[in-house]
Formats: sequence, structure tokens, C-alpha cells
Amino acid sequence: MQPQPVAKGAGVNLVSQSAYRGVFVALLVMGMWAASLLTLLAIDINGIPLWGKIALAIWQTFLYTGLFITAHDAMHGAVAPHNPKLNNLMGSIALICYALFSYKKMIRTHWLHHQSPASETDPDFHNGKHKNFFAWYLYFMFRYWSWTRLLGLMALYSTMSILLHIPESNLNWFWVVPAIASSLQLFFFGTYLPHREPEGGYQSETRAQSTNWHSLISFITCYHFGYHEEHHENPNVPWWRLPELHRDRLPA
Repeated sequence: MQPQPVAKGAGVNLVSQSAYRGVFVALLVMGMWAASLLTLLAIDINGIPLWGKIALAIWQTFLYTGLFITAHDAMHGAVAPHNPKLNNLMGSIALICYALFSYKKMIRTHWLHHQSPASETDPDFHNGKHKNFFAWYLYFMFRYWSWTRLLGLMALYSTMSILLHIPESNLNWFWVVPAIASSLQLFFFGTYLPHREPEGGYQSETRAQSTNWHSLISFITCYHFGYHEEHHENPNVPWWRLPELHRDRLPA
């Protein structure tokens, strides 16, 4: 089931303007992720210094994060607003490529998050007792992971290593590490920072806070997911339009 949240204010115009660009942006992100991964899995990394491997892993982590952000936009109908079948297809492909996630299940849990953010019924929230970053992250991951998905990823790893003869060092540096690192990136910038309870308690119905970083920093850190209150107020506005909503909120 595709949720159809109602946009507010300027968000309505931004959704209309993004109707055709959303598919292009999604294809660009997914294409860059695929091309980069295939290249990195094929190169000989024995001669690459440690700092070079780290830099490449960080780059691939950024693209992995973009892959999930693309799927997230699709959950809100923001990739192809006028073509739900195409929208859901692209979201499904992005989530499968990310970590074999089920698009239908992810929509249900994510919609619960938007219905009751930072509450007991929010699947992304902490357990009410352990609110620090690491405890919350582990609780968050256990709620989304399953043995079947883990076994599927292990089987895929073995297939690429044994049958396709991809070196395990390449798989570890550019497939395993970026996937795990991107989950940390998404959690920190998209869940922990926006939804942790501020001093004095939550100040709005969205129970979310936004960063006030420059749009370039916002993009690099997590594809503008730091503009989180804007996202909750206008969930069907794509990630690359969030800076415009954020600027509208700033005092003149």
C-alpha cells in the first residue's frame, strides 16, 4: 500500500514541480551507485594505500545512503508522483539493492513512524529506557533485521566471491563496510539527531528538529535528511527540494 501524505503550504508546488525530475534524480543516484560498485569490485586494490581505500569506502557509503534515500522518497510517492507503478518499482529495486529489504514491509513501518513520531508506537524510536546513541542504534537495527535477510546477504556474498571470483577484500571494503556505515549515517542524521528529545521537551507535533547547516553540508551528511521537520510537514516533497522548504522557514 502506497501512503499518500498530504503536503502543506509550499510543499504542494514543490511536488508538482518535481513530477518529472524525480525519476531522473532517482535513476542518477541508482546508476552512480551501481557503476561505482561494479568498478570498485573489479579493481585491484593491492596497490591502493590505506587512505585511498578509506576514501573510496566513504564515497561508496555516500552512494549507499543515496540508494536508501531514493527508496524513502518512493515510499512517499515522491519519485514518480504521477506514475505509482513506476514509483513503487524504483523504490523496490533501491531497497533490494540496499540490503534485500521488502518495500511493502518498509512502507508499513515507515508510515507508522510518520503517524506517531518519537512515541512508543514508532518503530524507529528507542525503547524508552536506553536513549544513548549506541543502545538506540542497536535497538533500531534489531527491529529491522531478520535471519532470512542475513542469510540472503551471506549467500549473495558467497556467490560473488566463489562463483564470480570477486576478491573478498574488495567485497569487504566496498560492499560490506559501506552498507553498514550507511546504516549508521542514516540513523545518526535521519533518526537520532532529529528525533531525540530536546531540553524542555518536544516543541511540535512532528516531534522532530531540523539542523541549520548550510545546504552543501546538509547534502554531504545525509541528502538533506537533517531538514527533518520540513520533511515531516511535507513528506511527499523529494529530498532535493527540502533546502527550499528550509530556507522558507528561516527568519528574513
